Amino acid sequence: MNPPDRPKVALIAGPTASGKSALAIALAQATGGTVINADLAQVYAELRVLSARPSPEEEAQAPHRLFGHVTGTDDYSAARWAAEAKAEIAAAQERGSLPILVGGTGMYLRTLLDGIAPVPGIDPAIRAEVRALPVAQAHALLTERDPEAAARLAAADTTRVARALEVVTATGRTLADWQRAKVGGIADQIDLAPLILLPDRAWLTERCDLRLAAMFDEGAIDEVAALLARDDIPPEAPVRKAIGVPEIAAMLAGEIGRAEALERAQAATRQYAKRQYTWLRHQPPVAWPRIHATDIINRMANFARIV
Repeated sequence: MNPPDRPKVALIAGPTASGKSALAIALAQATGGTVINADLAQVYAELRVLSARPSPEEEAQAPHRLFGHVTGTDDYSAARWAAEAKAEIAAAQERGSLPILVGGTGMYLRTLLDGIAPVPGIDPAIRAEVRALPVAQAHALLTERDPEAAARLAAADTTRVARALEVVTATGRTLADWQRAKVGGIADQIDLAPLILLPDRAWLTERCDLRLAAMFDEGAIDEVAALLARDDIPPEAPVRKAIGVPEIAAMLAGEIGRAEALERAQAATRQYAKRQYTWLRHQPPVAWPRIHATDIINRMANFARIV
């Protein structure tokens, strides 16, 4: 536990549909806290429904920050989110309000707490050369230049193999070496009160499916149609790849029917929740409390013991 003179920050992490938002609002109301988003999809203004962002009525119940504040045209990153989260945490503390981080995007949380590797910008020519290589050839070169990364990464993982290869090629240092020199994290500057929600998997799966069906009925289709009509958001933009967007886009293009689009979106959501569940179960420190309760009373009781 961090020394008591460090400012308190609460953290509610959990897979999608695990009930994080409801608990965050309840905690904010009980403590006068400020809810700060730590979910990638929920930063986008275009995806209120499909990202399950808190409704206007829910946001009115407590201060909310970093929700829907980014447009899909922005080049958003974990580093930018961490910088904004630090500012919002400081602003909340200045007001005497408990900062309550809530989300399930592991990269965001790691960057904020542990810092970011100070990898310099990669020469565009080197990047283009590396990215043009077949993945098998890139992995073979990585085996020569960074055998540790080559052994750790799947030989067919195009993105990660290319990243590791371009870093060692451009800088002469391995990506792992850069990552050991992370800077900017706030973990040693705060008194963190974390809680990880890991509800029953069957309960979570049912919630995921029901929530996707409700989204389709309550505006997600119109939301995606409006997004697709935007000429200023390129096809490769992350907002266009959010779960539900490709599936609804295929439906709107007449490639599949509504039922199939829903089924695909539900399957994608279940897979995403499974990945989040696994990461949250194993990656955060073992001292972080994990709670399997699904009711708000027991969850608040658990948090009351650590906040």
